Amino acid sequence: MAQFVLPKNSRITKQGEVHKSDGARTKTFKVYRYDPDSGENPHYDRFEIDLDECGPMVLDALIKMKGEQDSSLTFRRSCREGICGSCSMNIDGKNGLACTTAIEDCKSKEVTITPLPAMDVIKDLVPDFTHFYAQYASIQPWLKTETPEPSGQERLQSPEDREKLDGLYECILCACCSTSCPSYWWNSDKFLGPAILLQAYRWLADSRDEHTGERLDELEDPFRLYRCHTIMNCANVCPKGLSPAKAIAETKKMLLERSV
Repeated sequence: MAQFVLPKNSRITKQGEVHKSDGARTKTFKVYRYDPDSGENPHYDRFEIDLDECGPMVLDALIKMKGEQDSSLTFRRSCREGICGSCSMNIDGKNGLACTTAIEDCKSKEVTITPLPAMDVIKDLVPDFTHFYAQYASIQPWLKTETPEPSGQERLQSPEDREKLDGLYECILCACCSTSCPSYWWNSDKFLGPAILLQAYRWLADSRDEHTGERLDELEDPFRLYRCHTIMNCANVCPKGLSPAKAIAETKKMLLERSV
């Protein structure tokens, strides 16, 4: 088992930072590495980052690792503002976005960074979202109507109906919630998972959509919907503060009400 060796003339603070005798603050990151083309087994590499020469977020540390220590380190990133969801990964045992996770909030002396759980890995910290996106496409995430739209106008809805979409449309499809769900780990081939079910309810809740019955028919299945056991991991890790579990409960309620 690899051991952490404290540099000479150094001390560790409560935040897990290493303070050297020359005043520098450093943090060690233990990063998952896997290159399928190499034929080697997955392993961990350790990087020591000078916090005084690095931005405040975990993504800043990763960029610094790639730019200054190992250019082969692979991860996704884009907006750096918690909007695109590209940099979702597991940081110290919790799914989240690297761009919105502060280094100072990582209290362990060695911050462990791995890809999202229960997903195939393309390389290093990059998960394969092919199946996840196929599940998203399966719920037909667009407005479905039968009546002609008003000539030259939008399909309007009242402010009250519009408010029903709050807490739903903000989902950025980062998959943090789905990959924190044990039911999704075990049944991802059949269970849609928290993220996709939240997106499905977004259209069920939209007053302008006219295919509610058809959408409910597609979800009424022992696995697609009912593998959710409301353990709330999804709400605990969502970087946007949403509650997929609540959306799933509302969907179950709609199914129950139409069967009465």
